[in-house]
Amino acid sequence: MATPFCAAACRLSVPAATPGRVRARRGLVAVRAEAGVGGINPSIRKEEEKVVDTVLAGELSKPLTPYCRCWRSGTFPLCDGSHLKHNKATGDNVGPLLVKK
Repeated sequence: MATPFCAAACRLSVPAATPGRVRARRGLVAVRAEAGVGGINPSIRKEEEKVVDTVLAGELSKPLTPYCRCWRSGTFPLCDGSHLKHNKATGDNVGPLLVKK
């Protein structure tokens, strides 16, 4: 499934059911975005080999904290709502990752 956000191909894969076992895997979806020319991340910490942030849920100051998934936030890794402008411009539907304390 390709979207303007992915810049190339985004592959959506749902694990196949095991024969003889009909058990729903609620909420389990793997999405793999492959960057094309320019990559998915337009400008955040490009000097780093890999952008990785670790947050301990017990140390969150709010009961619900939104984290950026669109790579356009001015407060990365926190969401600042930049995805709204991105979605309107591209027709994408990306939103934040919400982490509950």
